[in-house]
Amino acid sequence: MIVLHHCPQTRSMRTLWLLHELEVPFQIRTYPFDQTLRRPEFLSLSPAGRVPALEIDGERMFETGAITEYLCERYSPDGLGRIAGSPDRMSWLVWVHFAETLSQHTAALTQQHVALYEDHMRSPIVMKLEAARIRKCFDAIEARLSTPIENRDYLLTSGFSAADISVGQAVYMARHFATLDAHPSVAAWYERITDRSAFSKALPQGGGIYSQDFYAPWPLE
Repeated sequence: MIVLHHCPQTRSMRTLWLLHELEVPFQIRTYPFDQTLRRPEFLSLSPAGRVPALEIDGERMFETGAITEYLCERYSPDGLGRIAGSPDRMSWLVWVHFAETLSQHTAALTQQHVALYEDHMRSPIVMKLEAARIRKCFDAIEARLSTPIENRDYLLTSGFSAADISVGQAVYMARHFATLDAHPSVAAWYERITDRSAFSKALPQGGGIYSQDFYAPWPLE
């Protein structure tokens, strides 16, 4: 049995989307994004007190990149995954883990805009720098998707994969802080992958971390 420990609108959404795409049986345990994740019982699942945590066949995993690799190798090695020796294996690994490059900047902005309640705690410089870094990540995805290769509808030439899930979920989060207005290929790709039913199933069913769709740099200019 697979059990996913999840907080809405966090990196664990990446694993939730993947599980829905894999169509394997699993249970989900949802937590508030608060000190619950620092309790000893949760730290026994994820020692840094972060989601996702995954229980599978009596073993425990954390870190989305590792979870993605393991689930794909076990359930969809040449479908959502790419097997060793596949022409797209190297690119698959790069883009699965590039999701964390983007997510770290989103996490910094989430802290600035959401977790810090008092204005004096916030840094306009950090907000602007991290938003610019998100846009740089969008530049990298745009360059990949706009390469003139036939059938480049997805990050891999060979088609949709867990790389699109990982980066797509990171873009879902990052769009709270930077728009895709200057990245038309990313916008078209994002619309294509988020039209999938598995993505809809991974969206928050109630409240999440974010109380608004977009957070402009603070203070407003």
